[in-house]
Amino acid sequence: MRKRSKYRPKKVLANPVGYVLESLTPLAKHEDALINLKVKHHYAMAALTQGKATRDDMDRLINMANMAEAMFRLGFGTDYADVITNGMPALLAVCRRGAETNRFILKSEEMKAINQLLELHDAQLEVTTVKDVERGIALVENERRNKRMSNIIERK
Repeated sequence: MRKRSKYRPKKVLANPVGYVLESLTPLAKHEDALINLKVKHHYAMAALTQGKATRDDMDRLINMANMAEAMFRLGFGTDYADVITNGMPALLAVCRRGAETNRFILKSEEMKAINQLLELHDAQLEVTTVKDVERGIALVENERRNKRMSNIIERK
């Protein structure tokens, strides 16, 4: 068997200066993308509160919660640790209940906790830069790759 090489080609940036300048701009300057993202999150939350949520809506809310936690770990919204500690388990509980039946039903405490988590995420997006969001995405991907995320369905 042939020995495997350790060489891995690196990404080549077409415009490195533009990449650096873009990463320093606040995310709020990209109004179209930011509004589009917020609308998707709020639509998923509205569908959940009405009992019409699908797996795609729940995936959006899970992604939103993961990014909110990653941004919290990076130092954005550190005063709101209770929102993270209440919102994540509430969303996980809703997903676990609905995983088998595809019907995602909220309890009142869970709705309040997830709404606060959504508000925190919106506030985080207003004050972060593109580079901060990229660092948050890298943090979430690292957690997923190292299998440190909570499973929705408990396997025995």
